[in-house]
Amino acid sequence: MTLAIFLLIAIILAGIQTAVPFLVKRTVIFGITVPEKNIKDEKLSSYKKKYALLVSLLSIVALVGYVVWVLTSSPSEEQTVLIGTIIQFAIILFSFTLYFYFHGKTLQLKKKKKWGENTKQVQIADLSARAKDEMLPWYIFLVPMVITVGLIGYTIAQYNLLPDQIPTHWGMNGEADAFTEKTPVSAISSPLMLLVMQAMFLGIQIATKKSGIKLSATATNASQLRQLTLRKYTSWFMFLTTILLTGMFSFFQLRTIHPDIVDGTIVMAVPIIFLIVTLASTIAFAIKVGRSDKINIGETNAGIRDYDDDAHWVGGLFYVNRNDPSIFVEKRFGVGWTLNFGNPIGYFIILLPLAIIILFSFL
Repeated sequence: MTLAIFLLIAIILAGIQTAVPFLVKRTVIFGITVPEKNIKDEKLSSYKKKYALLVSLLSIVALVGYVVWVLTSSPSEEQTVLIGTIIQFAIILFSFTLYFYFHGKTLQLKKKKKWGENTKQVQIADLSARAKDEMLPWYIFLVPMVITVGLIGYTIAQYNLLPDQIPTHWGMNGEADAFTEKTPVSAISSPLMLLVMQAMFLGIQIATKKSGIKLSATATNASQLRQLTLRKYTSWFMFLTTILLTGMFSFFQLRTIHPDIVDGTIVMAVPIIFLIVTLASTIAFAIKVGRSDKINIGETNAGIRDYDDDAHWVGGLFYVNRNDPSIFVEKRFGVGWTLNFGNPIGYFIILLPLAIIILFSFL
């Protein structure tokens, strides 16, 4: 079972990492802004293909070796988990190494061919796009938070039923494998951490909704479609993730209070179901957003190009712009959003909840 789970995660991870150059915004290639008329340059296409080929080959070799090792050596569960985790990190590390290599190659090619130097940079603002925004309303995210508050209240009311050792970690089989002494704080630490995570998702939802809708000057309709699609499905993905986390945390908290509430089969199935649904949602989200602006709408605007904000992107990964009020912006490598490190509000939304979660883990 452990082999199957880690193999599934690694295959999906490798697939997403391989496909990333083909899922990002079409005018951004390996973190570099490329004018619309140059995005089909043969060199750029070869960079994408080489990246995809190398990542996929390494992933196949690593995963085949992992399966052969597990089947022939009969390692312990701890060893299987350790090596599986190392392989996943190795795939990520290798893909990012290749990303930085081709990031440099793309930047050199852009400078060599002087792309966009004889065109005017233009920024587009379309206030009507807000009316088409289909992100979920922020108050929807209060529903799982109310459930968690109720769970905390129920735990306090049933404090005497709790065991002397409170579970703090659960293994792949759904059984607790780490414990702490029972105290009023440790009894509700798990739902409290869940509540903090829910608050973080709420903050991200509000900040994302307030972030600007960045449109392309040369492909306005296509970029608007991508932005609206990204915003809509990001909100749905975050809400689904929140609901899944709420369900899983609540299940294990209730089982701590009532150990005989379900049998072992269901206990083992819960984390597996959570994993499968989460991974399937991630794939669907990446494909839906990645394909949203690939339709050729036939837009051409000679003599102009999009505003080149490469200077605000460190390595094409980290966005730092104090003059941009947006807290989150679309990633340049990967699908989703990244923090505007030039806006201090973002640190509050992300780092404060993480600090509180770490604090709870030591209490």
